[in-house]
Amino acid sequence: MKAIILKKQGDISQLELKDLPIPSPGKDEVLVKVNSIGINPTDIYARENVALDYIFNGESPKILGWDIAGDIVELGEGVSDFAVGNAVFGLLNFPTSSSPGHAKGYAEYVVARVKDIALKPESISYQQAAAAPLAALTTWQPLNKVKIKSGDRVLITAAGGGVGHLAIQIAKSFGAYVIAIASGSKKELLMELGADEFIDYQTTNFLDILQPVDYVIEALRDEHIEQTIKVLKQGGNLLSLWNHIEGTKWEVLAKEKNVNIFYNAVISSGTDIKALAHLMSKGILRPHVSKTFKLEEMALAHQEMETNHTTGKIVVSLQ
Repeated sequence: MKAIILKKQGDISQLELKDLPIPSPGKDEVLVKVNSIGINPTDIYARENVALDYIFNGESPKILGWDIAGDIVELGEGVSDFAVGNAVFGLLNFPTSSSPGHAKGYAEYVVARVKDIALKPESISYQQAAAAPLAALTTWQPLNKVKIKSGDRVLITAAGGGVGHLAIQIAKSFGAYVIAIASGSKKELLMELGADEFIDYQTTNFLDILQPVDYVIEALRDEHIEQTIKVLKQGGNLLSLWNHIEGTKWEVLAKEKNVNIFYNAVISSGTDIKALAHLMSKGILRPHVSKTFKLEEMALAHQEMETNHTTGKIVVSLQ
């Protein structure tokens, strides 16, 4: 099979197309012929980061990629919930702070744990399915846990990005009132996806016009964290994807406002992927794929992700 290996930590020049043996599924695993691969900022950080040794736990070759969609072609021992020919998708074996994890998704075939996948709804494409898992679970898992309720006011920064455009739809599925912040060029799409209000950050400071909100989904880095804490209600909730508040200059402000802080700690979960599949089958969740690349163009896909101006998701298509 063809796969993209990472020769060593570094820039896109370290990504290389190789011919490798097709892997075999073990107990409670399936072999998936990959149709589409979702590309995420995590892929870039893993490629550049010394955490590679932790993620792969010394294994070689190093193959990135966690979001996939494709068709099951072989069952491992003990698998009864899926069949050969099933179209599936999922976030495979994603690493956590307590457990290394790699899926080796940048390949024509990948072994998937059955506990990480769900059936792909017939109503969505493989590309949409591959675009969803990590970005959608980033919002779905914490919001489902805290039980956001109808009428809660939710502010989403970087709302036009991979996480942000899905966060709009997920928050709306709970009945929230959603305020999206992005560049003006993304307004039409984000309003179509369900945003109740749109703020163009290039022309407007949201602190000047917004009443306090119940939740902020903060998808930007340091420069906006103080503003997002200020716009929260007393006792409000901050889901921070990148910024850790403890030990920073923002900790005092957060404590003064009794802000509840949740961090981006996504885990692989077939149960949650199934919940996303249900939302997608009902048309409630619609991943927006802005650009696609071929497997041999993986370096270009990474380069596009590194611009930080992508609308929706980038997907690598093998078909």
